[in-house]
Amino acid sequence: MVRPLVDSASPKMEKALEHFADELKSLRTGRASVAILDGVVVEYYGSVQPLKSIASVTAPDARSLAITPWDKGAMASVEKAIRENQALGLNPSNDGNVIRVSIPPMTEDRRRDVVKSLGGKVEDCRVRLRNIRHDILNDVKKMEKSKEATVDDVKFTEAELNKKIDQFQKRIDEMEAAKAKEIMEV
Repeated sequence: MVRPLVDSASPKMEKALEHFADELKSLRTGRASVAILDGVVVEYYGSVQPLKSIASVTAPDARSLAITPWDKGAMASVEKAIRENQALGLNPSNDGNVIRVSIPPMTEDRRRDVVKSLGGKVEDCRVRLRNIRHDILNDVKKMEKSKEATVDDVKFTEAELNKKIDQFQKRIDEMEAAKAKEIMEV
């Protein structure tokens, strides 16, 4: 009776891990990555839109990005949005057709700061996993109070969820180690 609840945890946890993986892509490493600009929003014709929806972004080499707006009238707005995003710390240049962004090499201090922010993202993911476990356990405990589940069902659910959490924690640790290595690589 509680098996469907336990089984429902895996897809939710998988989704939390996918979100974590997406967040890792946005962390800046020593190389240019189009994911760095994922959070940039541009004011365009009076509305705020993500950069992806008004321009194509490519990484022609390891140290630069090229942004090509589909409407040349958006060049100044795109340039301004990138320049004003303090978290990025990038300075775009415009040649009339393409906006080029040179990715400066990261200092040792900046790399350490990025690794610290990686730790925050790891903890956020772990909290999401614990919240999923907590919600399912609460559902089973409610079932126990209404006599739809037994004490053994609660113990079984807790044990199974803990096993799942451990599996996902290992995957998070592996992803964190790989990203930290990539960030600290010069």
